[in-house]
Formats: sequence, C-alpha cells, structure tokens
Amino acid sequence: MTTPQKGSTAAQERPALVEAWINTNGQPPPKGFSTRLLRLACEYDRQVRDQGGLSKANLRKLLSYADKPDGTRQGCQRKATPSKPSTGTRLVREWQGQSHVVMVMDRHVLYQCQTYRSLSEVARLITGARWSGPRFFGV
Repeated sequence: MTTPQKGSTAAQERPALVEAWINTNGQPPPKGFSTRLLRLACEYDRQVRDQGGLSKANLRKLLSYADKPDGTRQGCQRKATPSKPSTGTRLVREWQGQSHVVMVMDRHVLYQCQTYRSLSEVARLITGARWSGPRFFGV
C-alpha cells in the first residue's frame, strides 16, 4: 500500500471531499455517491491536475466507447458475449473440504469420468442445490 502524498484525499472527511468535488465539477456529487467513491474520484482529479491526464490517444479511445447524445453506442456495436471456458479448460472448485475438478469439452463437461451437459448440472450434483454453474466455478 502506498503512503498518502501531500494534498492527498486519504484523510479528508466527507464535507471536504464534497467541497473538492464541487470546486472541480461545478456541482454537488450525484446522490448516493459513497464517501469511498467520492474519495477515489477526488484523488483521480488531484492526480490528473498534478501529473497530467490521459494522453490524447487514450482519451480518444475511451470517448469512442462512450454513448452518443441519442443514447446509442459509438464504439461497441454488439453486447459482450458471456465468456465460456475454452475446450480443455480444467476448473477446480473446493466444496466442503473436497476438491472437485471439471474438464470443459466441446459440447459438454467431464466430471468424475461422467459427461454432463452443463456446469450447472455438475454444481447441482456437488451441492445438492440449484447453483449457476459458471458462478459456482468462478467462470
């Protein structure tokens, strides 16, 4: 962990953070902004002020992903697809003191020399409850 630098927001209380936010952004922080998030935002603003912000190339790249005024996306044409472990991936999950190993195949998963249609089937077999398989195995 790094030590707070001079001018750091690490020790500031919420009223001082709100004041810093207003000085930087010209308006109060959004409702529901936690003190932690406010501290992180103010610290980022301080670092930008002291060290310079993003390079023009990085700023341009970030803005390409931002919403247009009409609410549509500029840079992302489709939604991100859920990640699926690639064939051959070995998933290990410890449950109640026992390690469970699952091998991901093309159209099924292999667990204890048996094939199953999904990780959820295996998670249900292991726990006895209806778990989301990807969530249970941390995928």
